[in-house]
Amino acid sequence: MGTLGRVIYTVGKAIRVTGQALDRVGSTLQGGHRFEEHLSRHRTLMNVFDKSPLVDKDVFVAPSASVIGDVQIGKGSSIWYGCVLRGDVNNISIGSGTNIQDNSLVHVAKTNLSNKSLPTTIGDNVTIGHSAVIHACTVEDEAFVGMGATLLDGVVVEKHAMVAAGSLVKGNTRIPSGEVWGGNPAKFMRKLTDEEIDYISKSAENYINLAQIHAAENTKSFEEIEVERALRKKFANKDEDYDSMLGVVRETPPELILPDNVLPGKANKVPATTQY
Repeated sequence: MGTLGRVIYTVGKAIRVTGQALDRVGSTLQGGHRFEEHLSRHRTLMNVFDKSPLVDKDVFVAPSASVIGDVQIGKGSSIWYGCVLRGDVNNISIGSGTNIQDNSLVHVAKTNLSNKSLPTTIGDNVTIGHSAVIHACTVEDEAFVGMGATLLDGVVVEKHAMVAAGSLVKGNTRIPSGEVWGGNPAKFMRKLTDEEIDYISKSAENYINLAQIHAAENTKSFEEIEVERALRKKFANKDEDYDSMLGVVRETPPELILPDNVLPGKANKVPATTQY
């Protein structure tokens, strides 16, 4: 860092410290009505070496997720709370409309014993269940990886294939299209039905919509949060019998309306295989 760079850095640091001090003074003046949000040093997107994440503007990355290094994420995908995507010794590529659910880990390997490069590639409209481990492998379009599953180096999950929850898929295993594999080590269990294959696409679509809700919630100001809290309190503890006695017809405020496919009781029925 040159002389000019050091000067700019020092000035920037001074401005940040001043801003933090002013925030503390303002909070004190607000007294019991103040709302304090402690500064987090967590970096959702982080460079490593000379590589930086390339994330489409329509991607939802949860505040507690970490996307590190050479990672590319396509439009409409979502990276949920607690996920880590670490593209350091190789690259990670994620397509459009894919969801990587809470606490999942996606990593890479530099090479295998044959000196073959082992990045991680995840296609379009893929569902990766909670706490899955995806390591140096390929998951093709519209595949489904169940909760807590582990995919080791060189695994290929073909399009419209499913890995059951809690499974361990050994390195260099190929899971053919239209099949369900499960167990430790994972083995062929049965064929997927057409209905189940169709559900994989619906699952990805549901998560695209749900991610929009979470993205909007994470960008709300304190004032917006307080208004919604008041609305929910106003409409709480009032059932239909109460309304009918008063002759009241109440409509749900637009702020509280969710898309049909994420509302309880209106979601598409889940086939039995989605328990895997």
